Amino acid sequence: MEAAWQGSGGRAAGSRSGGTRLTRRGRVVAWGAGVTSLVLLGAGGAGAWIYYDLNNNIKSADVDDKLGDDRPVNLSPGSKNIMIVGSDTRAGANAKYGKDLTTMQSDTLMVLHIPADRKWASVVSFPRDSWVEIPGCQKGDGSSSSPHHFKINEAFAIGGSNGKVAEAAACTIRTVESNTGLRIDHFMTVDFSGFKGMVDALEGIEVCPKDAIHDKKAHLDLEAGCQTVKGEKALGYVRTRYSVGDGSDIGRIGRQQEFMDALARKAKSKLGSPDAMYGFLQSITKSLTTDPDLAGIQPLYGLADELKGIPSDRLGFLTVPNYGRVADQPTDKANVVWQYPQAADLFTSLAKDRETTKAQLDASRKNVVYASSVRVRVLNGTGVPGRAAAVAERLREAGYSVVGTGNAPGGTVARTSVTYPAGLDGKAAVLASRLPGLRATADGSAAAGAVTLVVGPELKVEDVA
Repeated sequence: MEAAWQGSGGRAAGSRSGGTRLTRRGRVVAWGAGVTSLVLLGAGGAGAWIYYDLNNNIKSADVDDKLGDDRPVNLSPGSKNIMIVGSDTRAGANAKYGKDLTTMQSDTLMVLHIPADRKWASVVSFPRDSWVEIPGCQKGDGSSSSPHHFKINEAFAIGGSNGKVAEAAACTIRTVESNTGLRIDHFMTVDFSGFKGMVDALEGIEVCPKDAIHDKKAHLDLEAGCQTVKGEKALGYVRTRYSVGDGSDIGRIGRQQEFMDALARKAKSKLGSPDAMYGFLQSITKSLTTDPDLAGIQPLYGLADELKGIPSDRLGFLTVPNYGRVADQPTDKANVVWQYPQAADLFTSLAKDRETTKAQLDASRKNVVYASSVRVRVLNGTGVPGRAAAVAERLREAGYSVVGTGNAPGGTVARTSVTYPAGLDGKAAVLASRLPGLRATADGSAAAGAVTLVVGPELKVEDVA
């Protein structure tokens, strides 16, 4: 997914273009650091009162004791991965935006990667309809969920079943870590309950939809053309999905990013208006919850200051490569699956502090290999009865075509391997990238038409994505 960035002067446009995207994003980051620094510079009198007032608005949630011990290692000391969640409850006034939704919701999920040398940064968006494995998580009521496959945004709802941000964030962190191999160092959630206040404090934001939008679910009626929205209309605009474009979450992410760019530029234009900025900052800080190490104006300013020095052309906004799950599961037209090996390559690059540009990612995505097109023969090399069948079932759940199971020649092997005959190197690479630490190797004696996975003793069934 790539966001649409058009227009100027606070306008959120309705078309897609890549022309000036990174430059504007760079300005938004610099603006964020500038606004925070203005607050910090209020060292006396009313300035100090405002500082403490805003600082005390920011809530913290400690998740360390909820993440378990089996976590990825940070492979690049000095780098940071910060998970950012746009959250939304269905309590109070928000109840009218969803049916039978009694738990916390996650509409936006991103990971900001800041490398050790601070010379570049990447923001990776995870489509909320990504079909992934949700690990077992602690719920808000003290019980635990069982591992299962579902949309990635369900992790926040599972943990937040009782409205507790710590459990919601912890389950989302566990889900991101287990599916990407990235170590999450910090998190922040922004509650949409404060969104209307931000927009209204700035007297609205101009949007320019190409077509009229009539969305009953988002309680939104907008005619085509440029107009200023605030209050309920602004909230409806960033929520709307099914009545715009192709109705996908990918398109909604683009509109949300457009709107937030326009919001940031409008706020920058209001820096000279104390009343507007105070109302705006009140709304932001009241809607923000972070881990204890980021919970405050000063640590957030430090983070913004780190980002401020990154050149605009080295600040990349990426989306996990994906395709419609319908290609693997014909009955599922609602979700997306991550494209391999491209997704695995992206996560590995971030873990090892290697920069990936949008152009590089787009080029790698051109040749899509659907999991359903990969024919796999699974052989048990562990000596443990039933291991090949268990791994095969996991692969079928992920969409792969399992053509047979059996025992490895000789009975047992030292390690797991993926081998392939001539012509199946691309498909073998897709399978190998879904398994920890594996690379596929050619085997001239292998039977044509299928990739062979020999399950070794170190491969855990739950590690098969």
